[in-house]
Amino acid sequence: MSAEPVHRPAYVAGDGALLDVAEAVAADWAALGVRGSFLARNLDSGEQLGFDVDETMPLASVVKVPLALVVLDRIAAGELDPARPVTVDPATSSIGPTGLAAFRHPATVAVGDLLLLMLSVSDNAAADALFDLVPVAEVDARLRAWGCAGIRVRHRMNHMYECAAGAAGNDFSLALELAVRDERAGRHTIETLDPAHANLGSASALVDLLQHVWTDEISQPRATAELRRLMGFQVFTQRLASELRADTLRWCGKTGTFLHLRHEIGVVEAESGDRVALAALTRADRRAGLAPDIDLAMGIGARRAFEALRG
Repeated sequence: MSAEPVHRPAYVAGDGALLDVAEAVAADWAALGVRGSFLARNLDSGEQLGFDVDETMPLASVVKVPLALVVLDRIAAGELDPARPVTVDPATSSIGPTGLAAFRHPATVAVGDLLLLMLSVSDNAAADALFDLVPVAEVDARLRAWGCAGIRVRHRMNHMYECAAGAAGNDFSLALELAVRDERAGRHTIETLDPAHANLGSASALVDLLQHVWTDEISQPRATAELRRLMGFQVFTQRLASELRADTLRWCGKTGTFLHLRHEIGVVEAESGDRVALAALTRADRRAGLAPDIDLAMGIGARRAFEALRG
């Protein structure tokens, strides 16, 4: 039986020192059985480092960032009222462990606060309530009109869980086992892990989106400013932000987690003026719901990249 070929990352780096950092991050990930892509870019100088930056991957909850931008664009255009009340009923809403998705009784929340719940605690029910107002096809079409062809939006959040349940019933451990097995085999029992059907993106496309948002080169300034503000409320800090905690730094980000996928994108801003956008998209070769060592490796990589790229 022939051995599985060794993956050799394709590196992006402006010079030898940045290449050393990219190689160190890739080596740390490989030692933990993690495949994926990583990109860090100084938003002012354009210098960057990373590996496999054009490899596409299912986005999980990272897709909530482009969804939020399209909703905020409609608000800025006067087409949607942020104070509009929306009732979310647990009997019909999306599942999830946080926010309205974890509620047992109907709740009425304004559109603007659905955005906050979606980005701060990754509330799936809030996200799908927003998809009711701005459909999947519209989000995808708006992204393409803005030139963000590297990001595809194809389904609502709850569809991930519907597809997992279709493959594994209510056994989430089996769904995780199937995801890991299929990754090795190059096939996808769970449809929303298949690149042909998933919400999809690459590290380069996501960093490009962050750069456009942070430089007001997409949508409208009112929309991009509000997205930056809302991403600053994210409560999950165990990944990229874990090694970027300091009084002189501000992190705005969004995680994404589903089965063996652990992602995060965001921007770290320093009091000195340095701004570095990061995207880390990972898939693990293990059947574990919790992987703090992978989260920590993502954080260490983010710190190394930020220190290498800051002016």
